Amino acid sequence: MTEKKIIECVPNFSEGRNSDTLEAIALEVKSVDGVKLLNVDPGKATNRTVFTFAGEPDAVIEAAFRAIKKATELINMTTHKGEHPRMGATDVCPLVPISGITMEETILYAEKLAQRVGIELDIPVYLYERSAKFDSRKNLANIREGEYESLPAKIIKQDWKPDYGPQEFKPKSGATAIGARDFLIAYNINLNTSSTRIANSIAFDVREQGRIKREGHPIVGEVVKDENGEPVRIPGKLKAVKAIGWYIEEYKKAQISMNLVDINTTPLHIVFDEVEKSATERGVRITGSEIVGMVPKKVLYDAGVHFLKKQKRSIGLPESEIIRIAIDSLGLNEISEFKQEERIIEYVLDSEKFPLLNLTIKDFAYETASESPAPGGGSISAYIGSLGAALSTMVANLSANKRGWENKTEYFSELAHKGHVLTDNILRLVDADTMAFNKVMEAMSLPKSNNEEINARNLAIELANIDAARVPLQIMKSSFAIYELAEELIINGNQNSLTDAGVSAICTHTCIEGAYYNVIINLKGMENNNICKQIREEANTILNQSESRVEALRNLIKTKLEI
Repeated sequence: MTEKKIIECVPNFSEGRNSDTLEAIALEVKSVDGVKLLNVDPGKATNRTVFTFAGEPDAVIEAAFRAIKKATELINMTTHKGEHPRMGATDVCPLVPISGITMEETILYAEKLAQRVGIELDIPVYLYERSAKFDSRKNLANIREGEYESLPAKIIKQDWKPDYGPQEFKPKSGATAIGARDFLIAYNINLNTSSTRIANSIAFDVREQGRIKREGHPIVGEVVKDENGEPVRIPGKLKAVKAIGWYIEEYKKAQISMNLVDINTTPLHIVFDEVEKSATERGVRITGSEIVGMVPKKVLYDAGVHFLKKQKRSIGLPESEIIRIAIDSLGLNEISEFKQEERIIEYVLDSEKFPLLNLTIKDFAYETASESPAPGGGSISAYIGSLGAALSTMVANLSANKRGWENKTEYFSELAHKGHVLTDNILRLVDADTMAFNKVMEAMSLPKSNNEEINARNLAIELANIDAARVPLQIMKSSFAIYELAEELIINGNQNSLTDAGVSAICTHTCIEGAYYNVIINLKGMENNNICKQIREEANTILNQSESRVEALRNLIKTKLEI
């Protein structure tokens, strides 16, 4: 199952005092399906508010456009005053890739939004950061230099012609910067010392900018300069990291405050390890750390995998457990509890999308037994498939941890990881099948009082049934991959769990056969539709292959068990 594409949008509006204006902008964001408003952070002194929302790219672009349009209607830059630099009602609007999407794709979405804002709202738009067409526009500070007050003279210069929109000063709206940038993490590490000097020394060790080179004493020695009279710097260990040390009165300890501006270049866990090394060299240790705001799941998942590998443990654990390992290893609970469901962006977005998965096993069984036709055979087939994947994952973990098999730990750990990915992907299809069925029921409830309505209803039902057939077909495809895992574990895994791997294979076939029936019934009456023919043929092929595969594995297990 392909990872869903999610981007984050963090527009900054030049209004931090009028709650009615901010609420009106927020309502525009909330009006778009597929988008979740994560945070609104107003500042009275700066007279500026940062909105954070996320979701699927097209929906986020629509929400951003509506928010910018509303801000243009309600904010008047001719009367705006505030401490923060600004040049427009919507001062800046960055898009950030979160999951399932590349930076290159995100850049295209930023351009799409910029073009629409420039044309439909008649606002001058500059592309910045990763979207910038010119090096001089990559840095937002360069674009915003002179702020709103400099725009009348600046915008008419050829060097500052907007990328989209009119090359003229718009007094009420000002100008806007739109672009794609990497996710920035504000990350603080706490030390068991009150010394700002030690904290700064560690910060200088790790930050990309490093420290100024001095002769003799590293702090009071004479500054070494180059031929141009500029101070020579000793580079730090980590790229894309900004850091400074200071004392936090509230915590009664020194802290290293950092901005990680490119987590693909330098992941959070690498930052933690390097700070730990520098701290140890200076006789201090880390007591904990804190992430400011929300964070993409991948950041903590990768950290958890990193720490598990350092412990020489299997990485084939549930996602939530791997993230818990990261939280404990990084000490994220030191100052306050780090709640996964509230601080990880994908979890917040998914919190309402998987109602069946949030049920207990008992409640799920009772929900299935109720008078409602959903969840039905498709969802149950997916759940059985997820159990098959989970069983193979268990055998892989037991094999990875088997005494005397230390040289095989990494191999079986990777198999366990594959199993968990399969388990998660198939589990998501439990709710997907029920949601697809509900869409069919919605189509059937459409009005049919005249020929036009009847035709529209019939088309909606046909399309909904095709979509409803695609879900169990995906269940079949995703589950078939379990066979390869189960076979490897039956042959080479921990033989004390041979039968568990066998049950995994049997569950897989049960899942595939059950899903197959749901494909066929959803396509009933559409035998002449070419799309339906293709879906049916693909389902028939997978079912036939599954029957051959499971029979071969049954015979293999019987041979090993000598029955």
